[in-house]
Amino acid sequence: MRALVTGSQGFVGQYLRRELESSGYEVLGLDVQGGVGVLQADLLDPEQMRGAVGQARPDAVFHLAGQADVARSWQIPRRTMEINVIGALNLLEAVRAFDPSVRLVMVGSSDQYGSLGGAGQLVSESLGTNPQTPYAVSKKAQEELAQVYVRAYGMDICMTRSFNHGGAGQRLGFLIPDLAAGIVRVERGQAEALKVGSLTARRDFTHVRDVVRAYRLIAEKGRPGEVYNVGSGVAYSAQEILEKLCAMAECAIPVVQDPARLRPSDTPVICCDHTKLSRDTGWAPQIPLEVILRDTLREWRGRDGL
Repeated sequence: MRALVTGSQGFVGQYLRRELESSGYEVLGLDVQGGVGVLQADLLDPEQMRGAVGQARPDAVFHLAGQADVARSWQIPRRTMEINVIGALNLLEAVRAFDPSVRLVMVGSSDQYGSLGGAGQLVSESLGTNPQTPYAVSKKAQEELAQVYVRAYGMDICMTRSFNHGGAGQRLGFLIPDLAAGIVRVERGQAEALKVGSLTARRDFTHVRDVVRAYRLIAEKGRPGEVYNVGSGVAYSAQEILEKLCAMAECAIPVVQDPARLRPSDTPVICCDHTKLSRDTGWAPQIPLEVILRDTLREWRGRDGL
């Protein structure tokens, strides 16, 4: 089984590659920068994409590449649309030209649901999407494009709406690595306190290893044209996550609320209903939140500079 993974050198892509290889796949990556086992191609260049897919000759394609920074999508909305929408279109066309029967997994985001208010307690795929950021709009457009290609060309495509995930290797700008890095600074005497924003919102966190296992199972068992939520089904408040991380710290961690970090949230809780994914593929989350936190904290302690 040959798999092509776009964005294979990113946070999730590296985990997915290991998951696929450990399951017997022959894996090639596709990224802007090539390397060993990685084809070099620009998502925005249709001819490069056709050439890369033709060279890879995959049985399955996993599309992870894109502009995934929600805050940055407000600063570069046009670029976000180009990369996430036009890039996806170029990939779809490249796969269609090579072999429309290739299984394609298009990775989307729970951000597509938008502001849910009280409806976020347990979110199923039947809930309407209402994206509120340029990033979320781009992911919804990617999903709609994939559905068009399923209907018009009979292509074998599954889509995801993936909830928060974490683990070692995740960059700053996300809750858990931000908190972990701040704790390490206090442990090293580089900061007197950990500065935090609002801690009341509750979110669903899944270990990235569980997430990539879900992607593999969707490729193997998912139904064409279906959208699958990927998430643990358990929500934790930022306060709970902070307390768990502080309990793992090597010293007392003073915590200070920073007004500059406060962000309003229209969704007090968002939690994934993964019933469809579990029914169709047999997937269930296996790795608890504490492992995400421990892995992330260990990684930041191993870094020389923060």
